[in-house]
Amino acid sequence: MNKKFIISVIVVFVLAMVFSFLVHGLVLAPSYAALKGMFRTPEDGAAYFPYMLLAHVFIAFTFVWIYNKGKEAKPFLSQGICYGIAIASITAIPTYMIYYAVQPMPGLLVVKQLVFDSVMYVILGIVVAWINR
Repeated sequence: MNKKFIISVIVVFVLAMVFSFLVHGLVLAPSYAALKGMFRTPEDGAAYFPYMLLAHVFIAFTFVWIYNKGKEAKPFLSQGICYGIAIASITAIPTYMIYYAVQPMPGLLVVKQLVFDSVMYVILGIVVAWINR
C-alpha cells in the first residue's frame, strides 16, 4: 500500500458515506419510511451505525484495491467510467434486483436505488482513476 492507495481509500470512504447519506438517508428516506416494518427506524438504526461504517470501509478498501489490480495505461476518465459501471453491475444492480425479487419492494424505489447507486459507483470510479492515474 502506497500513499495514493491510502488517499484513495479515504476519499472513497468519505464520498461513499456522503453519497449514501444523501441518497438513502434523505432522498429515499420517505420511501423507506412508507415501508413500515421492512427497515429499521432511524432511532433503531443508530445503534447499528458502526456496522454501516465498517461496511463502507470494506467498500472503499476493496473498490480501490480492485481498481489498482486492473488499471491500464489508458485515459483515466474512460477507465474510471468503465470501472464504475463494472462495479455497479456486480454489486448494486444485482443486489437491488434480488431484493426486489424476494421482498415486496415498490418497483420505482428499486429503480431509484439502482440508478443512484450506479451513478455513485461511476463517480467513485472516476475519482479513483483520477487519483491513481
